[in-house]
Amino acid sequence: MPSLEVERTFWQQGHRYVAGCDEVGRGAWAGPVVAGAAVLPPDDPAICGLLRAAGLRDSKRLRPEERDALLPLIQEVALTWALGQASAAEVDQLGVAAATRLAVRRALAELPVKPHALVLDAFPLPEVPLPQRALVRADDISLSVAAASVLAKVHRDRLMVALDARFPGYGFARHKGYGTSQHRAALEALGPSPLHRHTWAPVARLTRSRDDREVGAGP
Repeated sequence: MPSLEVERTFWQQGHRYVAGCDEVGRGAWAGPVVAGAAVLPPDDPAICGLLRAAGLRDSKRLRPEERDALLPLIQEVALTWALGQASAAEVDQLGVAAATRLAVRRALAELPVKPHALVLDAFPLPEVPLPQRALVRADDISLSVAAASVLAKVHRDRLMVALDARFPGYGFARHKGYGTSQHRAALEALGPSPLHRHTWAPVARLTRSRDDREVGAGP
């Protein structure tokens, strides 16, 4: 179970507000990268116990109903929290790593209480002049990062469900933009939507295949 040990290291150094950051959607074929940032109350064992008792951990290890149940608790007990995102077009333009860092910076910029230090999942933010630790699988280690993970995952999933109505036929409500056989079949039949990452190999390959079939069919 994640804990507040990493955050406590920063608190002991005088960095009172520590933001845990995480993102979702990096590997999707369509939709944005969404980042969450969460600042938990400094050195509060009661909050730590409450979140751990509720089962907070990496959002990928939770069922959708568990994430939905955790969301209001996180929003209630966090000192502050925020979301940021980078669009599919920005992923195409910048590359996924740079777009991910952009989404995290946007989440941090939205925090009403500005953090003194950061705990990040895998990716450091050299553009942000704050003390920080980037840890592999930080959402399994840090409660703040796990909280950010749930915030981002619930928001992105709900966004993709809403976008399914605007772009019917792709099954976004079901697969949330990730690569599945249903998504592949929809791309082959319909071509890419404005939500798709057109430079990504699976999308580009399926688009070329579809275009070739249409050219071969002739007028």
